[in-house]
Amino acid sequence: MSTVTSHLKSLDYSVVQQCMHCGLCLPTCPTYDVTKLERNSPRGRIALMRAVADDRLEPTQSFADEMYFCLGCLACMTACPAGVNYAELFEHARAEAEQSQVNKSPQRRVIRGFTLNWLFMDHHRLQLLGLVMRLYQQSGMQSLFRHSGLLRLFPKRLRELESMTPEIQPFFSSDLIAPITPPTSSYKYRVALLTGCAQDLIFSDVNRDTAEVLARNGCEVITPPDQSCCGSLHAHNGEWNLAQSLARRNIDQFPPEQFDAIITNAAGCGSHLKHFTSLLKDDPRYKERAELWDKKIKDIHQWLAEIGIQPPPDRSMPAQTVTYHEACHLCHGQKITSQPRTLLKAIPNLELVELTESTWCCGSAGIYNIIQPVMAEDLLVRKLKHISTTHAPIVATGNPGCLLQIMNGAKQRKMNLRVVHPVTLLAEAYRHSEMN
Repeated sequence: MSTVTSHLKSLDYSVVQQCMHCGLCLPTCPTYDVTKLERNSPRGRIALMRAVADDRLEPTQSFADEMYFCLGCLACMTACPAGVNYAELFEHARAEAEQSQVNKSPQRRVIRGFTLNWLFMDHHRLQLLGLVMRLYQQSGMQSLFRHSGLLRLFPKRLRELESMTPEIQPFFSSDLIAPITPPTSSYKYRVALLTGCAQDLIFSDVNRDTAEVLARNGCEVITPPDQSCCGSLHAHNGEWNLAQSLARRNIDQFPPEQFDAIITNAAGCGSHLKHFTSLLKDDPRYKERAELWDKKIKDIHQWLAEIGIQPPPDRSMPAQTVTYHEACHLCHGQKITSQPRTLLKAIPNLELVELTESTWCCGSAGIYNIIQPVMAEDLLVRKLKHISTTHAPIVATGNPGCLLQIMNGAKQRKMNLRVVHPVTLLAEAYRHSEMN
């Protein structure tokens, strides 16, 4: 065993022992729902974590595999009557698995070193990769490669991953959003806008729409062009020290005392961003600032509901039928469920059709659809089936991973489905009102 302090053993033991084994979480867990195996349930995983904390079990390959089989969707936290903080346990359990190095391999070390330790630690590197991918796609090279037949020479899994390659936007967020966006109505608030990592490359238009919507609701929007990753990818994959480093970097770049709110439009990022206090609780330099940071971080739907949405005035908006998929880290992680619906219902002539199992995971779950493709595909099929039964041509969701997962699934099945962030629909309504 490593002499480094164990993540699970160093946790407040009350967190580890809080689970009372009632089993109410079981029906809400997607992996347990499929396998019906106790170890694949939140209760079973917590029992493994507690065994490690109690020195009754050494972290093994089986322990690590189980922690990475978990989606981290946090539906169990919504169901739990005892208030078990599974999110904290889950992150520390994965950090324990990484610290023990039981799943160490040369290939895994290279992949994690390139992505977590290098690529996502510097946004310039990520944008450079985005530029290369954009050139590959816009030059026609990607289309040529896909129609050349060469893909058939690759292993099945690589062919599947290639088909999931996201389309890089023509412009990054800094090309679309000025560092300072003045309010277009009377000045009320000064906010900062986080543009994210994957969001900046794949959904920079959503960031532009977010800045526009904020400005139309009385906000001066500060959007620095050079931002850092929030660290959620690192925290969710056991890289605790890197997540702490990125948290400090974000606090320094966006001093929370200077803003009325710090806005995020990505559910997975937002859930992580609201827990810098626990991440930096042992850092005397950042502890108090982290506490203030957590209070200032607001999901875009949450913030608009708090300040009161200025409804688009034009009633001549074309009729739209929309259904809403609840991103796990928005509804379960942040307990934000009514606010996105409030936003959608503020749009003239929009009919909202409720989605069966709207809070059930779509299978994206960060990089889960890459590392656990079979389970992720099962969840995607289940989600698309429910979306189809609504007969809505538009599905709205507030997380880039969910957007991409459902987009790819709909495209593969040739479904005529528009997948969009709720804030984009609101921004479009504002623009329509200006043209009429």
